[in-house]
Amino acid sequence: MGQPKFSRPKTQTPTHPWKAERIEEEHALKEQYGLKKIGGMKEIWREKSALRRHRQLAMKLIGRVDTSEGHFKREKEQFLESMHRKGLISEEADLDDVLQISVENMLDRRLQSQVYYKGFAPSMRAARNMIVHGHIVLGSQRMNVPGYHVLREEESEIAYHPTSNFNDPNHAIRQEMDRRRQTVGAEDNSEAIVQPTETQTDEEFVEQIKADEEAIESEENEDGGEA
Repeated sequence: MGQPKFSRPKTQTPTHPWKAERIEEEHALKEQYGLKKIGGMKEIWREKSALRRHRQLAMKLIGRVDTSEGHFKREKEQFLESMHRKGLISEEADLDDVLQISVENMLDRRLQSQVYYKGFAPSMRAARNMIVHGHIVLGSQRMNVPGYHVLREEESEIAYHPTSNFNDPNHAIRQEMDRRRQTVGAEDNSEAIVQPTETQTDEEFVEQIKADEEAIESEENEDGGEA
């Protein structure tokens, strides 16, 4: 039976430790999400184990004869509500959508990822450092666990700690992030696709493009003849 005080590990390690394809995939995830350089694989295995439990419960509910009434219906609704609160599925999602959740979706819900996505850090690595060194709070609680899964209603509570140097808008890192946002915004505007105006029909717009292309080709031919 075992001792109650010694809980079993919930993280399942790979069945085969030396599969090159899996190792390459996990190394890519480790770099993409700024996980620990030593021990980062365990963080991925932890997310994969949690994802496996979600899928097993979803398949168990799908296999039920009838989940439209009674206890099974309540169990299904509570499970879907829990997955929605965790930010893993939409409000209208069903059990089949739970099976489509990937390990990337699980990693996206980590506090480290959310700090980066919300614009509090210039990179995933920087987000991890900010959390570990106590620069990030969730509501009024200082958070120093990068792997904490942020609930949907907690996303708006992420902020810098009141005593953190990053609260200063003139901090060098915050100014650099603002500069990057402005640069990206300018590039997006310059690369915007020209759309036909309301006064032009689609056919007129296509004919105009063809005419412009023919004019360019004729100019190139003339230049080639002169040369």
